[in-house]
Amino acid sequence: MSRPPTFTPPPGTRAHVLHTARGDFAALMGEPDSGRVRGTALLLPGFTGSKEDFIALHGALSAAGYRSVAVDGRGQYETPGPADDERPYAQGELAQDVLAQAAALGPAKVHLLGHSLGGLIARAAVLADPAPFASLTLMASGPAAVSEPQQQRVKLLRDALAALDMAQVWEAIQALEAAEGAEDVIAVRDDGEDLRRRWMSGSPAQLIATGRQLCGEPDRVDELAALALPVHVLSGERDEVWPVPLLDEMARRLGAERTVVAGAEHSPNTDRPHETAVALAAFWDRHPA
Repeated sequence: MSRPPTFTPPPGTRAHVLHTARGDFAALMGEPDSGRVRGTALLLPGFTGSKEDFIALHGALSAAGYRSVAVDGRGQYETPGPADDERPYAQGELAQDVLAQAAALGPAKVHLLGHSLGGLIARAAVLADPAPFASLTLMASGPAAVSEPQQQRVKLLRDALAALDMAQVWEAIQALEAAEGAEDVIAVRDDGEDLRRRWMSGSPAQLIATGRQLCGEPDRVDELAALALPVHVLSGERDEVWPVPLLDEMARRLGAERTVVAGAEHSPNTDRPHETAVALAAFWDRHPA
């Protein structure tokens, strides 16, 4: 679970409703202060995440001239979705949502970024139709299914969601994190109210469906490599979800640009936001829309 430093938008970033042909999506939008807008970036959060996971990036991206639009996907936090029907959360459906979001932000091409699960959905959108995109950044998102230990954790969560309500599952998560280390206990104590509200607002069907995707995702790297689209593989220097050497190899197969953010783990966007934003803007500068 990514832990943003705050759920309050910083100056220059505003809450926004992105109206699309497939419905409305809650978003946070950062706009450049002045001068020419160099491009627009669409940011997709990961499993159990939300648009707030990118909240610390907007200021630096705005300073670099980029409009950044972070969205809650269908069934995530402030974008509603059915609680007991998994069909709207099939990967193909979520990919079509991304294409509709890109169309709503057009007509210029957008830079697409997906974190973790969001990277798998972003890849599916690009493979369905690369035309709306100037580039793709896969942030801490690998070539296929997550690592075996992470698959076990996701399966535990899916089993819990099938048997318990969201409040009960939240309490179970807190008990597990408390047993795993004092640092997690401190983090939960500091921002637990915001994180709990986000959790309680999400759709259990979305979590079950996308959790299944994380554990069963096929390797589609060769398909992506066949597209004439600039790709950026960005990660922290440590990652338990997709090991860093696996991300290195994926970047090689893609012929992608590769960034490893020192001091960051699975969420460079919250661990080292300034360094991450600088690397993103530099990549986008090299591949203008």
